[in-house]
Amino acid sequence: MILGLGSDLVDITRIAATLERYGERFINRVFTPVERAKCEGRAARAEGYARRFAAKEACAKALGTGFRRGVYWRDLGVVNLPGGRPTMRLTGGALAHLNALLPPGMEARIDVSLTDEPPMAQAIVIISAVPSNSLMGAQQTGKSR
Repeated sequence: MILGLGSDLVDITRIAATLERYGERFINRVFTPVERAKCEGRAARAEGYARRFAAKEACAKALGTGFRRGVYWRDLGVVNLPGGRPTMRLTGGALAHLNALLPPGMEARIDVSLTDEPPMAQAIVIISAVPSNSLMGAQQTGKSR
């Protein structure tokens, strides 16, 4: 069952200018250590940060909160699953809000699509409720459900 859908489009040149102007102050305020490590190791640094910025915006929209009601930038972090597929790791107020949305016996699945075509970066986030342990069972058996 889909709980929320969010999409965001970001101008990469705007993120590049913000990185140039505010540097560490901007990065520390908005991005998690995992996101920083992923972006700083790339030649296309601004594009990486722009995709993740768009994902945070899209996830906040999918939660239905935006960046208010206790949801902060670093509560939403883009991480990659072992196979490389991106997802979101929520903490703090974002996680609390997500847990409040979940029906009993369900757990969250957050699907993320990231792309860029300079000068734009885009992210789409779908938050779904799936039966508890369904993902673990599929991963352990190698079968998809």
